[in-house]
Amino acid sequence: MLTRQVRFSQLEGATLPSPRELLNAAKAEIREIDPHEVAERLHHYYLLDVREPDEFEQGAVPGAIHVPRGNLEFSVEGRLPDKSVPVAVYCAGGVRSAFAAKTLQELGYTDVVSVIGGFNKWKDEGLVWTTPHTMTSDQRIRYHRHLLLPEVGEAGQMKLLDAKVLLLGAGGLGSPAALYLAAAGVGTIGIIDMDVVDASNLQRQILHNLDRVGMRKVDSARMTLEAINPDLKVKTYDTRLGADNVLDIIDGYDVIVDGRQLPDALLGQRRGPAQAHSRRARVHLSLRRTDHRLQPLRRAVLSLHDPRAAARGVGAELCRSGCTGCAAGHRRLHPGGRDDQAAARAG
Repeated sequence: MLTRQVRFSQLEGATLPSPRELLNAAKAEIREIDPHEVAERLHHYYLLDVREPDEFEQGAVPGAIHVPRGNLEFSVEGRLPDKSVPVAVYCAGGVRSAFAAKTLQELGYTDVVSVIGGFNKWKDEGLVWTTPHTMTSDQRIRYHRHLLLPEVGEAGQMKLLDAKVLLLGAGGLGSPAALYLAAAGVGTIGIIDMDVVDASNLQRQILHNLDRVGMRKVDSARMTLEAINPDLKVKTYDTRLGADNVLDIIDGYDVIVDGRQLPDALLGQRRGPAQAHSRRARVHLSLRRTDHRLQPLRRAVLSLHDPRAAARGVGAELCRSGCTGCAAGHRRLHPGGRDDQAAARAG
């Protein structure tokens, strides 16, 4: 096997700079700032922590954005898209932050300073710092694809891990919602359903399977979700949602995902529950029939304005006419597409 030899003639006889010389050269091109000046103007600066994850986990300046020095060039623009904002960079002792500040300037950031002495001096001077709530190594692997998204990142994933979502129903609408919420890393999922798993529903109620026919839906749902994400906390309510318990059940949840066939019949009966419900973010899932131009099932829609529809049996109507599981809605991600236009024409 022949190996091509390449000679770097331009380096012959040249003296390569030492690490200290490289650091001095970098500092000559940037501005440095005392930690106290940054602390006095924390509201002014975007703090950028360029230390390694294990260093960051041991303590950091409150509100700092963490981007390790090794990922800086490829990650910082997603975390700090506005290159005109004032940025104060710090590391452990002021060395990596100097190189990072120089890199930021080369990337087009116009107002960058390096914190003298880094985080070590920050702590020694008695300035405020905290131990950040961070993800485990297993969580970083599991949610790696989320962390790569600028719209999510580590801060967004941490919010998901702290979030609490209540699902009203573990059937054809609640099943896919529960699966995706669990996989995405929502920390707590509550499920309310008083029914049992039925074989005739398994073509759309994908939380359950044939081995669980006759099992309580909430117990089956818990088994499926905990198998998807071991970090997930599942709270179950094997009861009917009513005016007498709705306030106690929804208390503490950030978002309520309503997958019932009659979403507003209960909450419209009494002023108290309706008001309490409106203070939380609420998502209503609807059934759609493919032979009616993407329109929601008519009787389910009418029930929103007629609580008496419950007595007429909308659920029985679904059993007679049949229904499918949830269809993927990826085309609706493109506003103005044919599906949106069809839905607009359908009213």
